[in-house]
Amino acid sequence: MLEWRRQTVLGVLFGAVTVLTAFLLWEVLPTVFFAITIAYIMYPLRKRLVTHGASGRLAALLSTATAFFVGVLLAAPLFSALYFRRGELFEFLRQLPQSLVLSVGEFSYTVDIGSVLAAAQAASGRVAVTGIQLLPVVALKLFLFTLVVYALLLRPEGIREGLLRPVPERHHNIVLAFHERTRSILYAIYVLQAAVAFGTFVIGLAVFLLLGYESAFALAVICGVLQFIPILGPSVVIAVLSGVQIIAGDVTGAVVIFVVGMVVIGFLPDALIRPRLARLTTGMPGSLYFVGFTGGILSVGVVGLVAGPVVVALLAEAVSLLTAEAATVQQELT
Repeated sequence: MLEWRRQTVLGVLFGAVTVLTAFLLWEVLPTVFFAITIAYIMYPLRKRLVTHGASGRLAALLSTATAFFVGVLLAAPLFSALYFRRGELFEFLRQLPQSLVLSVGEFSYTVDIGSVLAAAQAASGRVAVTGIQLLPVVALKLFLFTLVVYALLLRPEGIREGLLRPVPERHHNIVLAFHERTRSILYAIYVLQAAVAFGTFVIGLAVFLLLGYESAFALAVICGVLQFIPILGPSVVIAVLSGVQIIAGDVTGAVVIFVVGMVVIGFLPDALIRPRLARLTTGMPGSLYFVGFTGGILSVGVVGLVAGPVVVALLAEAVSLLTAEAATVQQELT
C-alpha cells in the first residue's frame, strides 16, 4: 500500500513538472519535437555506423551532420524560389489580364488581378524583411535542434531503457508496437515524401523548361513542396496553370499543360518512387493521412505537419491492438 502511494505521488509530481516545463519552454517545443522525430529517422544510420566500427560519439555526430545537410539541401530550393526567384514568378503572373469578370446569370463580379498581384508582391517583401530580422532567433533554434538530435543519438539505448522501465514486462510488446508504427509513419512523412517531392521537382523542372515557362524553377519547387500535402499534391499547380492559360486565351496550351502535368508531374514520381520505398511504411490509407495532416495543421500549426499523421497512425495502431486482443479473448472463451 505504501509503495502504491509512493508511485502515485511520483506520478503526480512528474505530471506537474511536465506541465510546468511545457509552459516555460513552449516557444521551443516545436523545435524539440521535430528534433525527436529526426532522431527517430537517423537512428538506423547511427546503428549501422556503430556496426561498422564507429564509436557511439562519432556515429551520433555523423548522423546529426547528415540530417543537417540533407535538411539544408531540401530547404535551399524552396527559399531560393520564394526569395531570389520571386521576381520570375510574379513576372509570369503579370501575363494575366489586369481584371477578370465572373458572370453567373444576371450577376457579374470583376476581380482586379493587378491589385492582388501588387499586394502579394509587397507582402513578399515584408515577409523577407521580417525573416532577416528573425535570423538570430532562427539560428538559436537551429543550434538547439542540432544539439537535441545529437544528444538523442548519443545514447539511444539509455532512452529505450528509460521508457520501458516503468512499463510492466508483459506490456513491452504494446510499447514496441507503438514504436514501430511511429517509426514507419515518420519514414513515410520524411523519407518517402521527401524522395517523391525531390523527384517531382526534377521532373517538373524538365517539363516546365520544355514547355517554355520562364518561372520553371519556382513552379517546380512549388510542385515538389505540394507533394507533402496528401491527395492534392502538385495537381493544384497544374490546375492553376491550366486556368491561367485559358484566361489568357491559349486553350491548346491549357490542354497540354493539364494533360502532361497531371500525368508526368502529378502521377509519374509517385509511380516510380513510392513503390520502391513503400516497404519502409505501414501503408496508412491516404484518407487517414490527409485527416491527420489537415487536423494537425489547423490545431497546432506547423507542428501538425508531422504530429497530426503520427497521432492518427498511433490511433490506428491502438485500434489494431485492441481488435487483436478482443479476438484472442474471444478464442479463449470459446
